[in-house]
Amino acid sequence: MATAPGCLRVLGLISGTSHDGVDAAVVEFEQAGAELTGTMLGTGTTPYPADLRDRLVAAFPPAATDLAEVCALDTLVGQHFAEAAAGALAAAGTEVDLVVSHGQTVFHWVEGGRARGTLQLGQPAWIAERTGTPVLSDLRSADVAAGGQGAPLVCVLDRLLLSHLPGTTVALNLGGIANLTVLQGSTEPVAYDLGPANALIDDAITRATGGATTFDIDGSMAAFATVDRGLLEDLLAEPYYELPAPKSTGKELFHAGYLEAHLARHPGIAPDDVVATVTALTAEVVAREVRRVGAGTVVASGGGVRNRTLMDWVAERLPAVMLRTSDEFGAPSDAKEAIAFALIGYLSAHGIPANVPSCTGASGPRVLGTVTAGALGARELVATPERLVLR
Repeated sequence: MATAPGCLRVLGLISGTSHDGVDAAVVEFEQAGAELTGTMLGTGTTPYPADLRDRLVAAFPPAATDLAEVCALDTLVGQHFAEAAAGALAAAGTEVDLVVSHGQTVFHWVEGGRARGTLQLGQPAWIAERTGTPVLSDLRSADVAAGGQGAPLVCVLDRLLLSHLPGTTVALNLGGIANLTVLQGSTEPVAYDLGPANALIDDAITRATGGATTFDIDGSMAAFATVDRGLLEDLLAEPYYELPAPKSTGKELFHAGYLEAHLARHPGIAPDDVVATVTALTAEVVAREVRRVGAGTVVASGGGVRNRTLMDWVAERLPAVMLRTSDEFGAPSDAKEAIAFALIGYLSAHGIPANVPSCTGASGPRVLGTVTAGALGARELVATPERLVLR
């Protein structure tokens, strides 16, 4: 399809560290001067089939995985992303100029506090073949190669969408891993991964239900259970929390085996109390960081927003802080990361860097991603936007 200069229709796709499905957002971007407007044309989630999710879980650290399984998962995840893309476009009733696929992170290699590499599976050729549209993928590697953490990348959206708010604002994402962006007027933002959000909660609920349920619906199990203070203090002693920013983490550290190792030192805790304790862990880590940066407003997004108990416990620990959600700013909580990657696609298509070096630690700004299935074509250059309005 053809769009006017400064206008691009983009489909953003991501499966996060909760690895439960592919989130999609179709956004039409149009720029006038320094203001970029994103019109939401559709959002949704395509869950992984149970057998594919089981194979992914079995391949994650600390499991040993052979290259044959990596190859198979790259194809199977790519095919599922292609299915999600086709479904999102059909639901939105439109074609797009570009598909942006984050893929599924399976390993984020960090040594000595520095990101050495990052691996996302989901072969983009399957998406290009299914949709007939160029696909931008491998979005983190350029930042890592420039000395950055490759994460968080969503801060490019946070800065454009929220930097006009007064005082100090924290954009908080509660996915498998919790991350935040600290915004304070014209000051360059900082962003980093805090630690587990849904990752350990999902592991605990899977353990408590024998796999019958993989997430705590509305936080209902945690709400009626008891936090074990000894286990909580042990978990809070994790050295990662004291590392300086920029920093990033993932399931390489906060996985089911990590939780089991801590439980071995605290035998006899009821399974539902384990769920409550790791929920309290996330609430405490978030609250501690928000207090440390002196934020007056928190704008939350991600799957954790649906965990009512988690949100209540965060609010209880931050009584003087205004707790809002990204929905109030036009970005549905479940789709915010997909919107962010659609935005990265818009920027990359126009040769505009999409990483934020003050957030990732990269040596400088970089245009992100690699294109599959043809060039994007010549486009009239537009100015780097300074604010985003979603409608």
